[in-house]
Amino acid sequence: MYKIQTLNAISDIIHTQLSADKYTASKDEPVPDAILVRSAAMHDMEFNKELQAIGRAGAGVNNIPLDKCSKEGIVVFNTPGANANAVAELVVCGLLLSGRNIAGGIEWAKTLKGKGDEVAKLVEKGKSQFVGPEMRGKTLGVIGLGAIGAIVANAASRGLGMNVIGYDPFISVESAWSLSTTIHRAANADDVIAQADYITFHIPLNDKTRGTINAEMIAKMKDGAGILNFSRGELANTEDVKAALASGKLSSYVTDFPSDDMIGTDKVVCIPHLGASTPESEENCARMAAAEIRDYLEFGSIHNSVNYPEVQLTEPDAARVLVLHENIPNMISTITATAAKEGINIENMINKSRKDMAVTVMEMAELPSAHALSTLGELPGIIRIRTFAK
Repeated sequence: MYKIQTLNAISDIIHTQLSADKYTASKDEPVPDAILVRSAAMHDMEFNKELQAIGRAGAGVNNIPLDKCSKEGIVVFNTPGANANAVAELVVCGLLLSGRNIAGGIEWAKTLKGKGDEVAKLVEKGKSQFVGPEMRGKTLGVIGLGAIGAIVANAASRGLGMNVIGYDPFISVESAWSLSTTIHRAANADDVIAQADYITFHIPLNDKTRGTINAEMIAKMKDGAGILNFSRGELANTEDVKAALASGKLSSYVTDFPSDDMIGTDKVVCIPHLGASTPESEENCARMAAAEIRDYLEFGSIHNSVNYPEVQLTEPDAARVLVLHENIPNMISTITATAAKEGINIENMINKSRKDMAVTVMEMAELPSAHALSTLGELPGIIRIRTFAK
């Protein structure tokens, strides 16, 4: 029986993937084989030695200590694309909010409460201060054409009649196929920035992207352009954004990540991180994370891991040994030589690496002896060994 700990309120949809005859799931599980988490902070957690995997029901993994997990042989999964539609819908909403100052108009309308019969006249007199342009015919720049960016690009082009230009040096085949033929692909980010009336960012937060939205980038934009940031707040240098708004260089900044220095700033719309806050999104993420955990625990299959390489596997035909190890020179030859010395006849082998981490999968007619597995486990660079039998 596999034991799953849930650190947040996770949708019961997980039980469609984790059968009751094989799994128990509880927030109070003290010694889990895997953890399902949404936003709970895990950096100060001590992990039990039985912990095999962590499934993040969402895309961002800033709340999980990835380096620590890698060193302890804990495979961390996320759920890219599971909440894409929910986020994309909010981005389109943000695009309309940025152009028409709808949020400001709504707040102003609240001040008319109690004016009685004067309200209609006051509305007609005051509405001109909230005039804004239509989206049709304007140019939307999309930086990052993954699951969310692709949906936004298609919706803006097909639904709003916008000219859409996108840039993504790492675009997947799946995302490329999903894009409308009306989307123009730029050769670099500067081409997007220079042409766009509005720019939306859909890129991960890391040391390279932190502060991407800064004075240098904004200077390359059209005067009066707007920015949408539904990825991570730290992508933006907020002081640079505020200065550009004050000078008129930027017309608006819409973000799903409020911060104290941006709340209440003129021309800024702060949405309280509602991107994935839909019941459909929460169910999609929970279902996907549970399936990833199940396939890893039962077969050793690794799909959508953020710290180990992709190795998609099905149920083994006979016996399987999965080795998590450091990606260092001569590791494969050392493993195979040791296996041969221990009498292990490898019928099929897969090796995949990702930066400092690697996975080697060996399949054979029957599982090696405990002594042979122990000998493999003592090799320098070996982190964890798992076995599977049909």
